[in-house]
Amino acid sequence: MNRVIHFEIHSEDPTRARKFYEDLFGWKFEGWGDESYFMITTGPEGTPGINGGLMKRLSPPPIDGQPMNGFVNVIEVGNVDEYSVKIPEAGGSLALPKIAIPGIGYSAYFKDTEGNIFGIYQDDKTAK
Repeated sequence: MNRVIHFEIHSEDPTRARKFYEDLFGWKFEGWGDESYFMITTGPEGTPGINGGLMKRLSPPPIDGQPMNGFVNVIEVGNVDEYSVKIPEAGGSLALPKIAIPGIGYSAYFKDTEGNIFGIYQDDKTAK
């Protein structure tokens, strides 16, 4: 079976995007190559999840109100309600409010500072 092993975030302003993800999720960024690309470490080696990259956007950003036309990354958090406050404070915006996934957990979707949609997820088997 083939698995996703890397993700990329495209951004108009890589410095702004980097600060957003560092401050919210504690991700680590390291320049790679000519420094216009950054490798992202999202957690310790050997734990669930994948690492990725951040780069300058090479085309126009997503249009508001446009349906999804690509992959969406979902980030596990300890508490969706807490992050639903933190994300707008860090410059993001709500795309889809918190929903319960019965017997699994809670999820919500946001836009980052660059207009990219991402999800957050909280594991909670009692979700209704």
